[in-house]
Amino acid sequence: MTGGVAADWERARRSAGEASRRVGRAAARAGRAGAQAGRAAARAARGTGRAAGRAGRGAADATLGVGRAARRLTHAQGAGRTGLGQLIELTAAHSAGDALVTAALAGTLFKLPVNEARGQVALYLLITMIPFVVVAPFVGPVLDRFRSGRRFVMAGTLFGRGLLCFAMAAAVAPGDVFTIFPAALAVLVLSKAYNVSRAAIMPSVLPADIALVTANARVALFALVSAGVAVPLGAGVSAWLGAEWVLRAATVLFLVQGVLAVRLPRHVDSPDLDELQEGEERPPRWRTMINVGPVVAESMLANVAIRFHSGFLLFYLLFLVQEKKLPGMPPAVAIGVLALAAGAGGLAGAGVASWARSHSPQVIVLATLALSGAVTVVAAAVFGLWTAVAVALAAAFSQGLGKLALDAIVQREIGEEIRSSTFGVVEAFLQIAWVVGGLIGLLLSLFAAGPGGLAAMAALLAGSLGWLVVRRRARVRARDARARAARAAAADSSRGPEGPEGSDDPGRRDPQEAPESGPAPAPPGPEAAGRGRGKARPGKRPAGTTTAVVRRGEPPAEQRTKPLTNPHG
Repeated sequence: MTGGVAADWERARRSAGEASRRVGRAAARAGRAGAQAGRAAARAARGTGRAAGRAGRGAADATLGVGRAARRLTHAQGAGRTGLGQLIELTAAHSAGDALVTAALAGTLFKLPVNEARGQVALYLLITMIPFVVVAPFVGPVLDRFRSGRRFVMAGTLFGRGLLCFAMAAAVAPGDVFTIFPAALAVLVLSKAYNVSRAAIMPSVLPADIALVTANARVALFALVSAGVAVPLGAGVSAWLGAEWVLRAATVLFLVQGVLAVRLPRHVDSPDLDELQEGEERPPRWRTMINVGPVVAESMLANVAIRFHSGFLLFYLLFLVQEKKLPGMPPAVAIGVLALAAGAGGLAGAGVASWARSHSPQVIVLATLALSGAVTVVAAAVFGLWTAVAVALAAAFSQGLGKLALDAIVQREIGEEIRSSTFGVVEAFLQIAWVVGGLIGLLLSLFAAGPGGLAAMAALLAGSLGWLVVRRRARVRARDARARAARAAAADSSRGPEGPEGSDDPGRRDPQEAPESGPAPAPPGPEAAGRGRGKARPGKRPAGTTTAVVRRGEPPAEQRTKPLTNPHG
């Protein structure tokens, strides 16, 4: 019995020992497998880290390459020497900041209420017009008063927007409407003030090899590209982290831009107004600002018609799509296609303007108006989704190109003392035209199914173009008639009171007879006869030469305030 128990214990002991050895060997194998897996994971982690490092270095190199390429483009043709390159970069960053603000506020108070009632959309339009009404009577004259500190004015607009974005970031989460709404309108006012000031200083940084239309187009092109990059980025960050983080990023961006604005070249700041001479009175600011001359007035009226057409199309086509009167695609897809066409048209307008160096800005403005009218006529005759896309593309193209040409005309024709005020008036008129066009588009979408509204708009554009062409031809003929009369009068006065030898004509005299007092007047040059840019400066004239006298009461051929002086030309 005892021997059997002992044998059982021995077998149990051997079984337990064998089991423990097996467990140990299994644990050892598991440990070796775990070590191998750890080494493999470490190798994979090192490979992933190296791949991530290479990807990061590649992304950094690509970013630096893009930055260097952009710097070469912005500083080309002497733009880096005059300060135009820095202004382009600053405006591109400014446009990116505005795009971030738009992306952050798109889902709050300022989304376009397409699905809402037309009364609420009309209220939205009227609210968007408020900042532009403020810009014209107040911001423009203030900018003209501080011409000697334009860098600091621009920096002030950027710093102010940064602080307002910080305030809106704190008010977005609790939904503080009484903070977000006024701050957003103030941001829009300061943005327009920056644009007015930037447009006013453009001639001061213009290189000799770049035309005004080309320089404006280069600024607009970089601004559109930066905004196109910033909008989806801001929308993604807003959906991921919240709108307040997008506004905080815009705050940092605007503050950095303010520092860069102060570091613009010093010749951006213009000297103060010239001292008045004895007996001369400065014209009233409002009268001078509104009486901008026929060239600027015609170009502004053409752009008013184009902007009216753009606002009309935006709301007219949107409501046609929403009410399924424009079949062919689902409403969301159709709206996206129309928006894409409008964006492509704006980029195309800026691109074409950058190549339009040898063309007159006045001709460009009339050509854009003619293009809008022609495409609208075709769309009214063959109405459909794709013709609507074509007319949206043409309208955006004409709006962008026409506005750049108008900016060049104002920069060339208007003196520095009222240039900012003139740009403020232009911006206000264009925005009012856009709002009125949008309101009419809302009303016509109730009654006209599509072709009728486009036909009415085509008639309006054709009438505007015809009236402007007739007015321009009459002005050119009157200018040529005044020039011929001035040349004829100068030629008659050069003959003297008596005719040549033996002539009974009392209006002719012997050319060898010495004049009674000084040299006789000669025919004026083309600049003196046709432009009348400023007062003639006394200087030395060789004997026998003549000069024409332009009386103070005679109107010049083109109403201009001051000649444009380019310090870099």
